[in-house]
Formats: sequence, structure tokens, C-alpha cells
Amino acid sequence: MSKTLQRLSWGWNLPNHRVLAIKAYKKLDRDKGRARFCLTIRVLSFILVGMSVARKTSKGKATRLRDPERTRERLLRAAFREFYRSGFQGASLDTILAGAGVTKGALYHHFDSKEALGYAVVDEIIAPDVRAQWLRPLQRRDDPIDALIGIVKRISVRPPDVRGGCPLNNLAQEMSPLDAGFRKRLATIFHAWRQAVASVLREGQTHGSIRRDIEPDDAAGLLIAMVEGYGSLAKNAQDPRVMKAGIRNIADWLGSLRPPGNRRRG
Repeated sequence: MSKTLQRLSWGWNLPNHRVLAIKAYKKLDRDKGRARFCLTIRVLSFILVGMSVARKTSKGKATRLRDPERTRERLLRAAFREFYRSGFQGASLDTILAGAGVTKGALYHHFDSKEALGYAVVDEIIAPDVRAQWLRPLQRRDDPIDALIGIVKRISVRPPDVRGGCPLNNLAQEMSPLDAGFRKRLATIFHAWRQAVASVLREGQTHGSIRRDIEPDDAAGLLIAMVEGYGSLAKNAQDPRVMKAGIRNIADWLGSLRPPGNRRRG
């Protein structure tokens, strides 16, 4: 190989680069300046295109990895699943991280502690779920009893849901005696639930669709107690039939809140 070709090929190990050097060398016999110009353009074009692709790929990857809101949402969802399966105290942070697909550094970037993560699950997942299941349907009702019976009949009796129990009640039973942060947050959810039910019962009394001898706040508390009580019985029995029986009994009780002569079986 001539010195000219050696000089052009030096330091390049990739086959494509070497081919470019050889082509340029052949042109040197005719016009060295032109060959050098061609070589420079071709090699630079190759390198710059590669760099451009690499930058685009790297930028896209960075966007996916550094989306803080999506990372936080994945952590919350993974934590909710783990709390539901294992309880808060038994929940494994490693399992949560694996489920979310993030690092421990990402976890502590968003949440100072396991407790902070638990509080966020209550505020941002459990509370909205209760609002969606109980409060919003009551805002679109024509008859409060029909609305409440409809909500009760939509309670899930799927075996996995029965075996796992109510997420709100699970955390209340486990953490309310142990942690004031959990207790206050869970109490807020129960209070909003009770107030929403009591409000529609009270309004129903003014329209004559609810018996006037009942106390709306007490009836709302009893409804919640029956829903969560039957949920606990079904979870303990690991039997959806227990929850199905509970739903029938609760619907019948709700029907009894209508004035005499206006009752129909739930």
C-alpha cells in the first residue's frame, strides 16, 4: 500500500470508511485536490448523519425517561396495587419500584418516605375512586333511592375484588390505629361519602320521596356500615355469594326508606 493510501486509511477501522479512502486514493492520480475535497465531504456527511440520528434517539429516550408526571403516576399505581395485595406495612418498596419500572432515586425524588407515598395513594387514587363510585352518580339522580340502589348493585362481586376487599376499608382497618396521617385522610373520605348520601336523603324528604321519620345522617352512616360490613364478611369468607346476599339486603333496606304506599322492592 502506498504512503498516500496509508495516510488516508490510518485510524479507520470501519469497512465503510476504508472503502471511502480507497476511492479517494484512486482519484489522487488524476487530481489530488479534488480527491481530498471529495473525501472530506463524504466522511463528514457520514459522521454528521450518524450524529444526527444519535442525538434524535437520545433526545427521545430522555423525554420518555424524564417525564416526571408519568413517573409519579406509575409509582402511585404500583404502590396502590402493592398496598392492596400486601397491606401498607407489608408492602415492599422493591416490588413497587419493579412494578413502576423506576429507580429508588426516582421514588425519593417524588416522595420523601413510604408514608408520603401512602398518603398520596389515599389522596390521589382511593379518594377519587370513592367520589366516582358514590358521589358523582348522586349528582345525576332523579330519585335518591333509585340512585343509591343502582350504586349498590354496581358493587363488584368479582372474586378478585371480593378476596381483596375494599381498599378504603382495608387501609382504615390497618392504619387508622397506627398513623394519624392515614386516619385523618381516610376520615375525610368517609365524611364526604356520608355527607353526600345524607344530602340526597334530606333533599328527598323535602320532595316526599323519603320518609320523614328517618334521620338522614344516621341512615347514611348505616348504609356505609352495611356496605363495608358485608365487604369485610365476604373478604373473610373469600366468597362472592356473601357480597351478593349483602347487596340484596342493602337494596331492600334502601327501598324501605320510601314513604308507605310508595315502596317497591329494590
